[in-house]
Amino acid sequence: MSKNPSPSRRKFLTATASVVGGVGIAVAVTPFLSSWKPSKKALAAGSPVSIDVGKMQYGQLITVEWRSLPIWILRRDKAQLKTLDDVTDLLSDPDSKDSIQPKSSQNEYRSINPEYLVLKGICTHLGCVPLYRPGKDVELGADWEGGFFCPCHGSKFDLAGRVYKNVPAPTNLSVPPYKFVNDHKILIGKTKEA
Repeated sequence: MSKNPSPSRRKFLTATASVVGGVGIAVAVTPFLSSWKPSKKALAAGSPVSIDVGKMQYGQLITVEWRSLPIWILRRDKAQLKTLDDVTDLLSDPDSKDSIQPKSSQNEYRSINPEYLVLKGICTHLGCVPLYRPGKDVELGADWEGGFFCPCHGSKFDLAGRVYKNVPAPTNLSVPPYKFVNDHKILIGKTKEA
């Protein structure tokens, strides 16, 4: 028996040990990496939500859940849309420059279709849920034309979710990503841009 193994045998043993070690590391790491994947339940919670708005009445607000958030859909009539121009001077960010909304909703109505407003129903101050207060309301001031009022700290938003001046909320209500699938079906969680 020779005391010095041949170089070819040494290369073979080194290569074999490397392959076996690599397979062992892959087997050990696979469950760890798999644990980083979201569960089926988590994936379902973040998936888009489809809503049929064809039977909504003018002035009606419905609430749906998407990603554990309340999402409001408001069907606005022509009188409600007209109030958006009437309150512009009272708003902190009337052009929605400092607010969150998809590009398709960056307009005076903050919506794809002016008739349907889609908003996250969470106040941008401390996360309370504002109340829908349509029409004039003396409790909210002579200039109130309808919109959303947060009873927690008094923030007010118009019928496009734009925040009034001199209230605690820093920005307009957020518009989630959404798109119209057809004239009466909205898909929340996806946009045409995506």
